[in-house]
Amino acid sequence: MDAAKLEQLKLFISRCQSDPSILSDPSLSFFRDYLESLGAKLPASAYKTESQSKSYVVEESDEEVEHPQEEEEEEDEIVESDIEFEGETVEPDNDPPQKMGDSSVEVSEENRDASQEAKAKAMEAISDGKLEEAIEHLTEAILLNPTSAIMYATRASVYIKMKKPNAAIRDADAALKINPDSAKGYKSRGIARSMLGQWEEAAKDLHVASNIDFDEEISSILKKVEPNAHKIVEHRRKYDKLRKEREDRKTERERQRRRAEAKAAYEKAKKEEKASSSERPGGFPGAGGGMPGGFPGAGAGAGGGMPGGIDYSKILNDPELMAAFKDPEVMAALQDVMKNPANLAKHQANPKVAPLIAKMMSKFGGPK
Repeated sequence: MDAAKLEQLKLFISRCQSDPSILSDPSLSFFRDYLESLGAKLPASAYKTESQSKSYVVEESDEEVEHPQEEEEEEDEIVESDIEFEGETVEPDNDPPQKMGDSSVEVSEENRDASQEAKAKAMEAISDGKLEEAIEHLTEAILLNPTSAIMYATRASVYIKMKKPNAAIRDADAALKINPDSAKGYKSRGIARSMLGQWEEAAKDLHVASNIDFDEEISSILKKVEPNAHKIVEHRRKYDKLRKEREDRKTERERQRRRAEAKAAYEKAKKEEKASSSERPGGFPGAGGGMPGGFPGAGAGAGGGMPGGIDYSKILNDPELMAAFKDPEVMAALQDVMKNPANLAKHQANPKVAPLIAKMMSKFGGPK
């Protein structure tokens, strides 16, 4: 057996005898199991919990620990610029709602005729520029025949002349509720919305009105409304894109931060493992993923000490065995057999474990 490795083994045993708590190191649990399989009785200090046991990991100072880079400062909130619109708007009218009729009532022929007479008076008043009087006549016409969409649409057009867009929208809504295909209803509402600066909604209403019953006035108004509506669409698209790009950058920073933290944790674990391996005396076979100390049948009956007569160099110099000891499945099987040699039988069918056991037994001089 290699004299240097034998000397290292003796040093390790000597330290275990002087300080049994060394065996409480989790990485030496396989060796503790092996000693117990030989009948050894270990002191309580060999079973301390991981938090109580003497650590072989070199404590690193804060300077040695690699910390992920601090996350960049949060970007400022995106502030949208104002849009410069063309055309004039008016202040919203806040008058109490105008009188509306009940469109569910039955209208007699007499009331229909009276409603038409009131409308005629309203049209005459409009021609004379008497808009307030026209509103009074149209309100009378609506109350006499509240099922007429044209009455509401006509009153809406008068409210537009009076620069009362909210009142016009209420009448246009009433007209469209009665007749969803009222071109005058859409036209009046579109014009009223443009007066309030509701450019997108106005363009939509005016296009519907034009599709139902095209006229030159609608076309003229659309030429003023559509450029503003287009500006809103482009403005929204621009800032939606900026917000998405900002969110993507935030997501990427978070991903990089987590990656840096994971990398730092991995590097720290590697340093600790390296420090732990170098701190353990002599590179004892099995410590840090090598050979599990010994094997049942290889000098059993040593009364809890290390079995004598084993040439560990045969194990250490066998590449196949050393590679196999790094396989978690193989190590689990070996530890199972160490705890109870009778468990050997249940691993005989495992093609990874059975040949390894046979080879180890041959090196220990045990039965094949």
